[in-house]
Amino acid sequence: MEFLQGQSTEKAMAMAVAVVALAAGAAFLFLRISSSSKKPKGCLDPENFKEFKLVEKRQISHNVVKFRFVLPTLTSALGLPIGQHISCRGQDAAGEEVIKPYTPTTLDSDLGRFELVIKMYPQGRMSHHFREMKVGDYLSVRGPKGRFKYQPGQVRAFGMLAGGSGITPMFQITRAILENPNDNTKVHLIYANVTYEDILLKEELDSIAETYPDRFKIYYVLNQPPEVWNGGVGFVSREMILTHCPAPSADIQILRCGPPPMNKAMAEHLENLGYTKEMQFQF
Repeated sequence: MEFLQGQSTEKAMAMAVAVVALAAGAAFLFLRISSSSKKPKGCLDPENFKEFKLVEKRQISHNVVKFRFVLPTLTSALGLPIGQHISCRGQDAAGEEVIKPYTPTTLDSDLGRFELVIKMYPQGRMSHHFREMKVGDYLSVRGPKGRFKYQPGQVRAFGMLAGGSGITPMFQITRAILENPNDNTKVHLIYANVTYEDILLKEELDSIAETYPDRFKIYYVLNQPPEVWNGGVGFVSREMILTHCPAPSADIQILRCGPPPMNKAMAEHLENLGYTKEMQFQF
């Protein structure tokens, strides 16, 4: 009888240990899943400048350079909402402080880093600062900044009118839309430049167009095209917008970002084509 009672006690203890172990395992798994699904905290501060280290500087063309900066950890996210930008602080050739907005070409899903693709202007004050930067230097950044707010599916389609370095917010938004499996928004981009060599991110844009042929369309326009060219020629016209952008509708929006003269001309074209102010947004 004592033998049977001993066996019962041992079985009860074993079962108790098993239950405790199972509960501990389940709790560990829950915490691990919760932590892995938790969105990383952003690294930006909208009020104060923070320093980020330059780890790569790559010349893309005669006047375009890609800069890669690292975040505090490999799992850190910059914390920049889609379509918004950062303010970068530097010094011009005279040693005076200069602050200029830039839109990273990376998203928060690109953990541990952010990248800037910058067109260098000979007399540009911030261009001087970036030109002087060496790997290992730090860039002062503040943000996020911007009025644009995006939620997946807020419109059926975007029309985008970009000129020169105005492609960077369009590129960021396009990537965010197309890389989100729950977002079915379509993107129609008209991208204008002076020469073929001036086209920023062309390889990446062409790759996106090839990967998402039903959801992303791009039409290049050049002021001074090469001899062999199948894109648009001259300035972006009303006819180009009519052909390559979604028609005026309550469920579409036209985004524009370029030099001031281009933005002014595009606003006039859009108004003449029947796009209301609610259907437009200028960066």
